[in-house]
Amino acid sequence: MNPALGKLVRRTLVLAVALLALLYAGDYVVVRLRGAYPRLGNAYDSVQMVRLYAIPLKSGRTEYELDARQPEVTLTCVRALFPHLGYKPCWYLRRNSQKPILMLILLRRPQRNKRRDGETQIF
Repeated sequence: MNPALGKLVRRTLVLAVALLALLYAGDYVVVRLRGAYPRLGNAYDSVQMVRLYAIPLKSGRTEYELDARQPEVTLTCVRALFPHLGYKPCWYLRRNSQKPILMLILLRRPQRNKRRDGETQIF
């Protein structure tokens, strides 16, 4: 590889990482300022989500069912580009609020234990 090309690639990569870090830090400062000074705008919002389960059947079809206990959930989100302070961004939650929750059926493999007398026991 050409040394000049390697140097250019390294500089480009460092610049991209620095710009991303600067964007994240600026986003964090804006969220903290909005939280401290509400006249700048709300830092937090809420998103209503319908809890819809997608249950795969043996026939290959998928059955959809609402959660019987809690069909709707309200989640708090942060109005920012990146997740901050333990909250997901509102744009991400709104985008994914209508997607069903995929339920997977996991089968247990039989465990093999050796008994004291040397025989293998399956249960």
